[in-house]
Amino acid sequence: MALPDFLIAGVPKAGTTALHAALTGHPDLFLSPVKEPKFFLSDGPPPRHGGPGDVQTYQEHVWRRGDYEALFAPAPAGARLGEATPFYLHDLAAHDRIKAVVPEARIILLLRDPVDRAHSNWTHLWNAGLEPEADFLAACRAEPARVEAGWAQFWHYLGLGLYGRQLEHLYRHFPREQVLLLRYKELKDAPAATLDRVCAFIGVRTGVLRAIPKENVNRHVVEDNALNRVLRGLLRAGGNFGHHFPVPLRLAARGPLLTLLHRKKGARPVTTPAERAELLPHFATDIALLQDITGERFDDWLSVDRHARAQQTPPFQ
Repeated sequence: MALPDFLIAGVPKAGTTALHAALTGHPDLFLSPVKEPKFFLSDGPPPRHGGPGDVQTYQEHVWRRGDYEALFAPAPAGARLGEATPFYLHDLAAHDRIKAVVPEARIILLLRDPVDRAHSNWTHLWNAGLEPEADFLAACRAEPARVEAGWAQFWHYLGLGLYGRQLEHLYRHFPREQVLLLRYKELKDAPAATLDRVCAFIGVRTGVLRAIPKENVNRHVVEDNALNRVLRGLLRAGGNFGHHFPVPLRLAARGPLLTLLHRKKGARPVTTPAERAELLPHFATDIALLQDITGERFDDWLSVDRHARAQQTPPFQ
C-alpha cells in the first residue's frame, strides 16, 4: 500500500504549485505525477455540476482509493511520498478523511494575505476566460449565490481565505507538530531557507533545494473589450459543455481561443486600496482568530495602502 507521508494542503494561489515543483527536484522525495489528485475532497465520485469548467475539473479527480495509491506506486524504495491539493485546508470534511486514511501525515500550509489571494484567484479564472465578472469586487459579491449553486471551491474567493477557522478545525484532528505553517512571502523572499524548513519538516536532507523553478512564473493579463467578451463567452460555453467531449478535442478547441484571448499582455493587476477597504472587514475577525491560534502576528494583512505599492510583480502564483 502506497500512501502519502506529507500533503501540501493549502492554500490556492499562495505558492503551492511552486513548492510542489521545487520538491520534485529532491532525490529523497516522490510527489504524485498528478499535482492535485483531490482524493480527500470526497467520499466517492465528485459532484456532477458546478460553475464554468467545474465538471471537467471534477472528471480529473482521483477519487478511487486504488487509483490514488497507484499514483505513488512508482516511487523508489525509501522515498518520502507527497502530493499537493491546496483545497484540503478549506474543506473541513477533508480533515476527517485525511485523519482516517493517513493519520501520521505531515501537513504543509502556505498562507497568503487573504485579499491578495482572492484577487490572484479571480485573476487566474479571468485570464482563463471562465470568470464572467470583469470587476473583482462584483465577483466577490457574487460568491454566496455561486456557493449556493454548487460552484467548486476555486470560485470561493473569500471563503478560501478564512484561515483561522480552517486551522482551528485542522488542529482538532492533528497535533501542531504535524503541521508546518508558512507564509507566501517566505517562499517568495527566502526560497532556499524556506525549502530547507520544508525538507527538515518532512524528514529529508536539507541544503539540496535552493530555488523555485522558473516555469511557475507566467500569467497573461488581458483586457475587457468586445472581442474578448466574445472569446470569454465561448470559453465559458466550452467549460459548461466540454465534458461531453474527449480531452484532446476539448484542448484542440480551447487552445486557439486562449491564444487569441492572450494575444496582448500587460502588467499584472494588483489589489487597490478601495478593494482592500471593502474586503478587509470580511477577514478581520478571522485574522484575529488566526493570530490567537498560532501566536503569530498578521497585522500586515490589515493594511489598506501598503499592498498597492508592494507585490507589483510576484514571482509565482
